[in-house]
Amino acid sequence: MTTTGRAAPPIPDHVGIWGELGELEHTLRYVDVPLDGQPVRTRVLRAGTGPDLVLLHGTGGHLEAYARDLAGLARDFRVTAYDMVGHGWSDLPDRPYTIDVLSAHLVSLLDVLGIERTHLSGESLGGWVVAWTAAHHPDRVERLVLNTPGNIANKPEVMARMRDSTMAAVLDPSDETVRRRVEFLFHHKEMVTDELVNLRRRVYSRPGFVQAITNTLVLQDPAVRKDFAWDPAWVSRVTAPTLLLWTSHDPTGGLDEAELLLGWLPDARLHVIDDAGHWPQWEKAGEFLDVHRTWLLTGKDPS
Repeated sequence: MTTTGRAAPPIPDHVGIWGELGELEHTLRYVDVPLDGQPVRTRVLRAGTGPDLVLLHGTGGHLEAYARDLAGLARDFRVTAYDMVGHGWSDLPDRPYTIDVLSAHLVSLLDVLGIERTHLSGESLGGWVVAWTAAHHPDRVERLVLNTPGNIANKPEVMARMRDSTMAAVLDPSDETVRRRVEFLFHHKEMVTDELVNLRRRVYSRPGFVQAITNTLVLQDPAVRKDFAWDPAWVSRVTAPTLLLWTSHDPTGGLDEAELLLGWLPDARLHVIDDAGHWPQWEKAGEFLDVHRTWLLTGKDPS
């Protein structure tokens, strides 16, 4: 109670990224990750003990995409989140960041960190990368979570929307354009905080980031994408048990696309989080954590 006898207003569930990490013992550092003979200075956050779990963010993103989940996951896993090459505050070498390059960076990071095998959970572009990695490096992967991997059907209109909205925000990293880009990720737009917007504005304003995002958005060019597009020819090689984590309001692909993956993957099941968009790890953090614990620790279908 306050001195006037009135109850103090409740503390919001989310008060900011440092509020989420405040009681979490963690390390945030940079490591040099070899990629085609050149070191890529890579920003890495690690916390917890237990089975290894590596988290990958989406296009134009950064490890803070998992700020609401890290403390919960660290109770059961040795969790690693990082900025992919060309993203966040990692190095921005001038080259196309195709799926094979992003996967090679991931595998090289595992080598640097001494991780032989790990669970992988990737959101959006990160889901694409972890699936490709599981198909081409099956010895490094235990279980998979593909979190709203997006545009499995390779629809040109979805590619154009992703390309145009992302490039607009990077070319003009104002509050208005970047907020619009971040709101695209959310079903509940009111959950987009000034902190999230300004963090992304800071990333997008880095020297060299316009070229870096251009190198990322090559994947939204159908001519480039065809060599890496979701296809049963390579998806069927994913032997790791896989959970498809979909949502009821994902703007990049509906449940019809989840059904495609269920038909292509040898060992997969589907869990749908209701009332969320492209970032269930933020909008529905509790369910996101429960699903990961159930699936990764027990192998049981969380549905």
